[in-house]
Amino acid sequence: MTKKGGESCRDDSYGCHGAASISVLGKMRRERSREEGRLYGFLNFLKKLVGKDRRLIGKGDRSLGQDQQNWNNGMFLDGYLMEALNTDADADADADVDAKSKIKQCRNCTTKYRGFLDMGRLKIANFEIFCLKAYAHDYDYSYTAECLKNPLKPQYNGGIVVNSELNDGLNGWSLAGDAKIKNNVSSDGNKFIVASERKGPNHGFSQTFQLDKDKFYVISGWVQVNHGDDTSIAVIFKTQDGFQHAAWVIAKSGCWSMFKGGLANASGPAQLYFETNNTAIDIWADSISVQPFSQEEWERHQNQSIEKVRKSKVAIQVVDSQGKPLPNATIALEQGRADFPFGVAINANILDNTAYQNWFFSRFKVTVFEDEMKWYSTEVTQGNVNYSKADAMVKLCKSKGVAVRGHNILWDNPKLQPNWVPALSPQQLSIASDKRVESVVAKYKGEIFHWDVINENLHFNFFESKLGPNASTHFFRLASQFDNTTMFLNEFFTIEKTYETSSPANYLKKIKQLRTEGYGGPLGIGLQGHFSLPIPPYIRSALDMLASAKLPIWITELDVTNSTNQVKFLDQIIKEVVSHPAVEGVLIWSGWKRYGCYRMCLTDNNFKNLPTGNVVDKARVTLSHEGLVGITNAEGYFETSLFHGDYKAIVAHPSVPKSFQYNFTVTPNGGSDHVKSLSYKFTTV
Repeated sequence: MTKKGGESCRDDSYGCHGAASISVLGKMRRERSREEGRLYGFLNFLKKLVGKDRRLIGKGDRSLGQDQQNWNNGMFLDGYLMEALNTDADADADADVDAKSKIKQCRNCTTKYRGFLDMGRLKIANFEIFCLKAYAHDYDYSYTAECLKNPLKPQYNGGIVVNSELNDGLNGWSLAGDAKIKNNVSSDGNKFIVASERKGPNHGFSQTFQLDKDKFYVISGWVQVNHGDDTSIAVIFKTQDGFQHAAWVIAKSGCWSMFKGGLANASGPAQLYFETNNTAIDIWADSISVQPFSQEEWERHQNQSIEKVRKSKVAIQVVDSQGKPLPNATIALEQGRADFPFGVAINANILDNTAYQNWFFSRFKVTVFEDEMKWYSTEVTQGNVNYSKADAMVKLCKSKGVAVRGHNILWDNPKLQPNWVPALSPQQLSIASDKRVESVVAKYKGEIFHWDVINENLHFNFFESKLGPNASTHFFRLASQFDNTTMFLNEFFTIEKTYETSSPANYLKKIKQLRTEGYGGPLGIGLQGHFSLPIPPYIRSALDMLASAKLPIWITELDVTNSTNQVKFLDQIIKEVVSHPAVEGVLIWSGWKRYGCYRMCLTDNNFKNLPTGNVVDKARVTLSHEGLVGITNAEGYFETSLFHGDYKAIVAHPSVPKSFQYNFTVTPNGGSDHVKSLSYKFTTV
């Protein structure tokens, strides 16, 4: 919803931590001054009974004197959220409650109790206690790249930000550096903060937070500038360890642009800043949110997303030839085609290495070649094109039923061209590069899926510097003439770290440029994923931003640099990207080489898994349900949750002489929260 001046942006739904929560509904008779203290004491009493790791929601009379606004909007006391709500319940003076006993019972109960509690002169009527299933804050995957007249409401009601909508003047905000800050009001009543007359890039307004090193922080909000377009603004936290970039946004004048980012591995006091190098620019901000999540909450989001987006509930019934249910039938499931591809890169070493082949082809159904399709591999000298290695690898993969992703047609890095290319004149380069595009794309049409058209052209601009600013669009349009597969951009440091050049904001800007300049064909977002120190909330927020383009997103070259935490980080990253609703496939960048892989090996030279290989195997087994066997119940049913894709069910029962097979497909349920099981009935022959 759009934010408007002076309106409260609180909603009526709040998350509760822990294994149980208590909701107290009732009508509180008004008492003044001294009696308010009794009520607060009672609420704290309830808090202690519930336990410090649980959150209490209390709903009662809104009119508590001087603190009425806190009650209207929801109040935090020592980290426990209490909200007031009027009810029409009547007092029942005859109903007395042992509240302490009932609340203690409620930690594990499923019953309700309704009565009356007398606390001296302060009476709480129709006191109702019941148990609810606990829930933490749900994650908000939303982001819009549209520049809006008014900002939307802050995500998570602002989280831990004080005065996130600037409806209370400059409360919570302070001056940072040499600048002027003020609270402004637009013509339609929207309030926001302005930093002007800035003497330094990060001079302006700031707010300080106490951060917990075990928490993940999602940062979002809206910015505008007073003049000009495409002003790059960094959202930065000054922590005890220095400045940490949390997000980048491209701001405009005349409308509001949203930013989204993340912060982790920070503790103690941290100051939020907004930075742009052009000090003549006034920075405006509004609807700012900083939301902490525990790591348990974060993992819960991942599991919820996987169950909702990647999997469906399945019920399989086995019956005999007369239609009678067969209990204790064994159902072994084998996945064929997977809706979510998960694979590993290979290289030419696989062609004459049986052990390498056995390891790889027993595990994966999708791959990409590290170097064998690149221009510097196929045309070492001008005019002598040689696809022999790539051909042999494509043939081998095809014989094993493994799909091959195309990487890459051209590379914008000037240092990674065929040796003879940099010396070409612009006209010669234009002819040579066009020939390259036609040659490789036409040759492998129908044999590969996807093409990385011009690799890393947010970081580099070799072809643009020689052929003009529209070179990328030209190559996308040309490639699409020879194959209608999806043509991809492919970048590093978009999700790996908060790097301005290839930030999600700049990636979206590049997509817009391609479309504006006339490329209207299938387009995809490739994210390489070469990690050192992952920042999970930044990864997720970056994917949220890119998802707004509504294009397929693939993690194309995932690896983690060799370090003490390599295995932990790899597992963490795989879970993060697999669980994100917008990601459609993952490829691990780990082609085997005898003397060392690019950055990360999965096996030793005898093709025994290293710890990194075990992480990848665990993910693969989870996604494919390898080894899953179920037993039917008394009604002949076996129920489970399966990743979307094609399956073969091998069914056996003591009453049937031999096992029999059925093929079936598990399809998405459209993301509905009301999950219905897909039902299949297998009849013995």
